[in-house]
Amino acid sequence: MTPTLLTTYQEKAVPALREKFGYTNVHQVPKIEKVVVNCGVGKAEAERKQAVQDALDEIGLITGQRGVATIAKNSISNFKLRAGEQVGAKVTLRGDQMYDFLLRLIGTAIPRIRDFRGVSAKAFDGRGNYTLGVNDHTIFPEIELDKVKRALGFDICVVTSAKSDEEALELLHLLGMPFRGREKNAAA
Repeated sequence: MTPTLLTTYQEKAVPALREKFGYTNVHQVPKIEKVVVNCGVGKAEAERKQAVQDALDEIGLITGQRGVATIAKNSISNFKLRAGEQVGAKVTLRGDQMYDFLLRLIGTAIPRIRDFRGVSAKAFDGRGNYTLGVNDHTIFPEIELDKVKRALGFDICVVTSAKSDEEALELLHLLGMPFRGREKNAAA
């Protein structure tokens, strides 16, 4: 079964992008390559292992894919951190799971943010990739509030094949990402 967001991309976003940017070949049209969900835990040395395990469990629930612990590359004495210690968790999503996660993020989780007025359109990196910071992981419906041990925040990085930020902004807008200052799109 084809994910709903992938169908939206193929039927609405591709023709609109070809018309707006004048692509002659369908392979020139930007697409989403992967989504990386990253969570760092800044806990004291004694709690860090348990905090990383909790982050792995929560990210696994949210994304539907098991996460990988991230390792510190350098030692930092002020933070009581040694090289080789686990300091966070991450998941890289591709294919159908990526589209399902983005649909849940855009359609369910983001609107649940308190006092939400849209996401910033300034969070592009200059190469067509978009990063969104989430302060509270309980906006996702998969998380049961009674079982939350720690409040987690994480970054969601949407990697696209777009050559510029303008192309990536238009792609994400057509897929339903609610950017501040742009009219609401009924794509998702």
